[in-house]
Amino acid sequence: MRLVLYRVEGRAIWTAYNEKVLAGLGRGTARTGRLSPEGVTQAIAALKRFRAVLDGARPDEVFTAATAAVREAVDGPAFVERVLRETGLEIRVLSGEDEAHFAALGVAAGAVDAHGVVGDLGGSSLELTRLDHGRPGPGVTMALGPFSLGAPAPLDPVSVRAACTAAFARLGDRFHSETFYAVGGAWRNLALVHMAVTDYPLQIVHQFEMPAREALETARFVARQSRGSLERIPGVSKKRVETMGYAAVVLESVIETLGVRTVSVSAYGVREGLLLEAMAPADRALDPLVEGCYWLGARHGISERMGPPLEAWLKPLWSSLEPLFPAGRDNILLAAACRLCDLGARLHPDHRADLAFDQVLRAPIAGQSHAERAFLAAAVFSRYTAQNQTREGSGIARLLSPDRLRRARALGAALRLGCDLSGRSEVLLDQATLRLTGQGIELTVRRERADMVLGEQTRKRLAGLADVLELPSLIDVR
Repeated sequence: MRLVLYRVEGRAIWTAYNEKVLAGLGRGTARTGRLSPEGVTQAIAALKRFRAVLDGARPDEVFTAATAAVREAVDGPAFVERVLRETGLEIRVLSGEDEAHFAALGVAAGAVDAHGVVGDLGGSSLELTRLDHGRPGPGVTMALGPFSLGAPAPLDPVSVRAACTAAFARLGDRFHSETFYAVGGAWRNLALVHMAVTDYPLQIVHQFEMPAREALETARFVARQSRGSLERIPGVSKKRVETMGYAAVVLESVIETLGVRTVSVSAYGVREGLLLEAMAPADRALDPLVEGCYWLGARHGISERMGPPLEAWLKPLWSSLEPLFPAGRDNILLAAACRLCDLGARLHPDHRADLAFDQVLRAPIAGQSHAERAFLAAAVFSRYTAQNQTREGSGIARLLSPDRLRRARALGAALRLGCDLSGRSEVLLDQATLRLTGQGIELTVRRERADMVLGEQTRKRLAGLADVLELPSLIDVR
């Protein structure tokens, strides 16, 4: 049972409050056909608490949805009626197809061009849905959740694998895919295990990717562990331990059966899918990374208007450089970075670069890979300092290739040049142009505005940008 309060700003989704109760409604349902009596007691208590929080928060909209446990249990309708009677919450019971659709839509809310197969593992079921560049197709639901497979009883890997093999055999080739988007708390905890074992530098599971081979190794490792061993792994939820072995074996079967080459973990799922569907079409069309960076910068910076003019000013130079990210992502990263150009304005100048770096690297903004997070963080760091390296221990070198790191430093230097040249004024920014020519990085200034634009600091910032790109710099006054 989970209550999440969101603040939705355009296409950006921020979690304002998150409360979770692992009631285990579906514990034993596969055997009895009914909801767990203890789970019902915990669930009703949790929902009364949630109702009180909602009454205090007074959100604009409330979405209340139930999934496989309530859907499959013979006493599910009675539970829904009791909830309405005792809390006033009107539960929408999602069909298996609905659940698959909203889980896939949730993945698309966090990764706008996601392409592959989404797997949403809940306590009682597994939903599979194909995503075609962010557009969900038909989905299926299977009784492959941990409670349907026998949890909390000790794991029997042989019988779980047999159940998975039988279920997947009925699908044929419909869900074969190179990329598998893993949704659900148990699989997020598997990702945390992988991070702990590999000493991964960024403890953020959303859009964390594992090659299939490494994901298989992690799944097999978890399936062999005792409850006590899993509880000692940093970051792993102790309440998830009883289902993690089951989730590991299901993931192993998914990878081997569906031809998966990359597992991408999504912290977004059904809830975010419901939010995305409720958005106005104009908001849905926006990019979540650019929107998230805009609102982060607007909340913490001084100027809210500088981003788009700075993006337009830097575009001629940026477009002349060789792309380093696939599918037009370089331009998205430019737009996002420009909207962060003023992020450190309210921070102490002696610590501005480090603080802004940490904030961008770990911000709860969707629509970016871990490499892109690191790129934007490095760019914002260089926006505030000419140092060559982020501080020791950041792990940035594991997330970015040397070419991408140097490009991020160049973008940060370009942001610094644009902001200092203009004094954060789009009016002054229009008095100069920046581009790459056969002679190097050229800043062209109108003669009648040269005194206003060409200060000592401007020349210094231009030279800094040229040094990062290992090119000459020149100023052309016309």
